[in-house]
Amino acid sequence: MSTVSTRAPAGADRAARPPEPGGPKRRRRVRREKQWPAYVFLTPWMLGAAVLTLVPMAVSLYLSFTDYNLFEAPRWVGLRNYTEMLTEDPRYWRSVGTTLLYVVVAVPLKLLLALGAAMLLKNLGRGRSFYRSAFYAPSLLGASMTVALVWRALFNDGGTVPDLLGAIGIDSGGWVGDPDLAVFVVVLLTVWQFGAPMVIFLAGLQQISPDLYEAAALDGASRWRQFVSVTVPMLSPVVFFNLVLEMIQSFQVFTPAFAISGGSGGPADSTMFYTLYLYERGFTASHMGYAAAMAWLLLIAIGVVTLVLFRTSRSWVFYADEEGR
Repeated sequence: MSTVSTRAPAGADRAARPPEPGGPKRRRRVRREKQWPAYVFLTPWMLGAAVLTLVPMAVSLYLSFTDYNLFEAPRWVGLRNYTEMLTEDPRYWRSVGTTLLYVVVAVPLKLLLALGAAMLLKNLGRGRSFYRSAFYAPSLLGASMTVALVWRALFNDGGTVPDLLGAIGIDSGGWVGDPDLAVFVVVLLTVWQFGAPMVIFLAGLQQISPDLYEAAALDGASRWRQFVSVTVPMLSPVVFFNLVLEMIQSFQVFTPAFAISGGSGGPADSTMFYTLYLYERGFTASHMGYAAAMAWLLLIAIGVVTLVLFRTSRSWVFYADEEGR
């Protein structure tokens, strides 16, 4: 004997239900009423972003197309600042080369030292808190003028570093006055302040499951193989995060270069970093329109490099939640 199902088709109860009063318009109004407190709390930030960031950026973009010396009204010159910069200014390209050398050398060294220190701290038993604080302490000082001046004294002619190298038979002379070594004084100062990426690496290392290392050890993997096959892939998102942050900061280095070079770019412009040359053209030579054009090209360059890092990260950054996809 067959039975007839009395179950209503799916969605029939919803179809039979009378529509809510007001319909979609009422739902949108209710949603807006729920959201307005968030906009009230966001208003100070939005005002600050507009007044302190967006408006100055718009003014800077306009000034980049003008001849402006801070004392007279800006005079529109179109693309002249950009063409002069790219085709007629050898010091501009020298500052670009110095900055690229600094980024290529300082960023990998800083990240490698930070990762090495983080791995030592992870495996350290007693005294971990003390050493973590000691390694992080230089980063608390930041890129201050005082630290940079002390660093300059250490590497200058008659300073501690040349004297120590001379005691072991290496006559390097003062690094600050040597065109081939001056830029590396700034590099070493940056690398010395590796505390911030070290803390981030340490947090990432502590999130790696010990079971992965146990499984690799059971398969006969050596310490180096465990580092290459377990630590590096699992830590790759943290490496990528630190790489992007340090790269952006390195392109904008100013205070150490200014202090170590004495604000003049050093011997043969060997420490004429991009931001230092921008400062010189804008505030020393009073070519603020030219400096604004330099600032916008720097912004574009950082954006392009960051975009390249994000695009290429798909081939080397491993996310654990994507394993089963």
